[in-house]
Amino acid sequence: MKTPVSTYRLQIRPGFTLGDAAELTGYLRSLGVDWVYVSPILTAEEGSLHGYDVTDLSSIDAARGGPEGLAALAAAARKNGLGVLVDIVPNHMGVASPPQNAWWWSLLKEGRASRYSEAFDVDWDAAGGRIRIPVLGSDDDLDQLEIDDGELRYYEHRFPLAEGSHTPGDSPREVHARQHYELVGWRRADAELNYRRFFAVSTLAGVRVEVPWVFEETHAEISRWFRDGLVDGLRVDHPDGLADPAGYLARLKQAAGGAYVLVEKILEPGEELPETFDCEGTTGYDALADVDRLFIDPDAGPQLDALDARLRGQAAPPDYQEMIHGTKRRITDGILRSEILRLARRIPDTPELPRSAVADALAETIAAFPVYRTYLPHGKDILVEAVEDAGRARPDLEPVLRQLLPILLDAGEEPGRRFQQTSGMVMAKGVEDTAFFRYTRLGTLTEVGADPTEFSVAPAEFHTRMARRQSRLPLSMTTLTTHDTKRSEDTRARISVISEAVPEWAAFLDRVQELAPIPDGPFAALLWQAIAGAWPASRERLQAFALKAAREAGNSTNWTDPDTAFEAEVAAAVDAAFDVPEVAALLAGFVAELEPYGWSNSLSAKLVQLTMPGVPDVYQGTEFRDGSLTDPDNRRPVDFAARAAALERLDGGERPASFTDEDTKLLVVSRALRLRRDRPELFGGYRPLAAAGSAADHVIAFDRGADGGGAVTVATRLPKRLELGGGWRDTVIELPAGYTDELTGRAHPAGAAAVGQLLADYPVALLVPAR
Repeated sequence: MKTPVSTYRLQIRPGFTLGDAAELTGYLRSLGVDWVYVSPILTAEEGSLHGYDVTDLSSIDAARGGPEGLAALAAAARKNGLGVLVDIVPNHMGVASPPQNAWWWSLLKEGRASRYSEAFDVDWDAAGGRIRIPVLGSDDDLDQLEIDDGELRYYEHRFPLAEGSHTPGDSPREVHARQHYELVGWRRADAELNYRRFFAVSTLAGVRVEVPWVFEETHAEISRWFRDGLVDGLRVDHPDGLADPAGYLARLKQAAGGAYVLVEKILEPGEELPETFDCEGTTGYDALADVDRLFIDPDAGPQLDALDARLRGQAAPPDYQEMIHGTKRRITDGILRSEILRLARRIPDTPELPRSAVADALAETIAAFPVYRTYLPHGKDILVEAVEDAGRARPDLEPVLRQLLPILLDAGEEPGRRFQQTSGMVMAKGVEDTAFFRYTRLGTLTEVGADPTEFSVAPAEFHTRMARRQSRLPLSMTTLTTHDTKRSEDTRARISVISEAVPEWAAFLDRVQELAPIPDGPFAALLWQAIAGAWPASRERLQAFALKAAREAGNSTNWTDPDTAFEAEVAAAVDAAFDVPEVAALLAGFVAELEPYGWSNSLSAKLVQLTMPGVPDVYQGTEFRDGSLTDPDNRRPVDFAARAAALERLDGGERPASFTDEDTKLLVVSRALRLRRDRPELFGGYRPLAAAGSAADHVIAFDRGADGGGAVTVATRLPKRLELGGGWRDTVIELPAGYTDELTGRAHPAGAAAVGQLLADYPVALLVPAR
């Protein structure tokens, strides 16, 4: 099996095609990248910028470069010694525009008689044999339907007509009543939808890849990529949505000829990939959480808790477990109610298991889940414990829960399978997309794949986790930024400095709340942390983030029933950063306070991520500082010409004068990637390197050699506190041999090396044994 040393993620879209990616491979090779890693490339909804709404699984999207584009990328990659990794989407298809999706069109036209009725996950009995399509403004909009050119139309929406369902003189309402689908008001989706979708996105319909012929037809084109030598590996999107992830991965491995496979799987603290998963690892959110927490001051926890409690007008900060129980119940009783009810319908309706109590018990069990899902029999104990926790929380449900447990433990039957698919949806929407916008004491902590109750990770614990990663998942991806992160690595690195400057942060927030008040203190904390972390940023970018974050939090406004007055106050606060001189000056001063330490954190986190065990990924453009926020902000076009020119300058001998120069991050990224690619023998193990002296706690250092003598990473932790404490002073690291720093070219002899000299130019050093 061919495996990558590193990857570089590119977002392929109509404005940046596979052909454009091919032209970039020379730069990527110079940067030190080993494999180019691209977002989904199969045919998606017209105009889609992300590609996860695939409408035709048998073809490469012409708007993304088509088959010619993939061939060009593969050829250019081979020429430059790069592998190719492609993101695929097995869980769902895009159905926003039925004419674009032949499978969905057939399903709507022919109903249960369609060949594709087996391909989509539809509960036909729940709606009298019709598929509910939630596109109407309200049910009254049935009067707006029209018949045109043999189709049923609702404004720009087009739907097929069943054979013989339309005769001259029939009204559109009458014709609609004869179809295999029922157009309904969009608000009915939450409780009445009868097809599985991706989370709460009604325009993404779940696909049953567990059916053999569905797998074969949805993966025929993907299999061709491997037969034709175009692609070397796959990234699997959202495997938790599948009925049988382990079975799917086994079939995928076979279809791909045993190629390298990663899964987009979030592992909660202490959770490990099931041994039954035939893959090389995850896409790296677990690594991201570990790295971030190295650069957070553990002493700040109580201070930030006290500030958070004050912002909430409470005596104590919120209990996170209680919060996420509430947000998950908000999801089970709200936008995913239809999934809970569908699951309940699959449980026998008996006096001991009345349907209403069953739905409540299912929701309560899912709300008690500590992980995204089980993969029975893997995770059996987790399910048992969740049911027991639900019973303790709700004694009135305990008898129902007791009878439900054996049903849920049986993964061979539909209720057990479907329960596993549903729990992950609730976790994603209730935690990532709700609680993470409510639990706002420090924005670094609420990143995808993280548990914000783990505040900080000490170097000793980090070393333990890295040794485990090296022994168990050496080919798993590591990352700091993705197309799904809520804040980019550099935005988080600057926000992390707040943990070393809580008094300054509290003073800033209090004053800005006086000048540009937001009547939701915890949300104000989230917003101003994001603004400070991303600054400088355009008004449009910050307004878009503020609106999305406020609606996701769902405390003071929401997506379905927006509070326009509250949203106006939030918008006014963002505008104040640009239009009110005192606010602008206050923000500039606070950012200046954070800036040098944020740069130190950025460089240190990046070097650690690029050299720690695993396969490091660089997200497009982040070889420069990138102050992005949540999507679509983190999918903006990248100026690759500027990065290529800067790399040329570095390769010509220029060195950044200051570690706060943008080129410094490019220096760190390029030298670390090149070293991993060109000297793999230096990265065969993991051994902590201890520092001694008065500032030893501010060092994170490790040797990647199999038996020592490999590449050595030295990085700075908690730089503001380090400076306040007088700097490195007598702090030393014992070097077992002579080394040369890849970043500065400076030689360091064996023995006790003063950290102040190792890090005289930059807050990081990448040491290579002298030959």
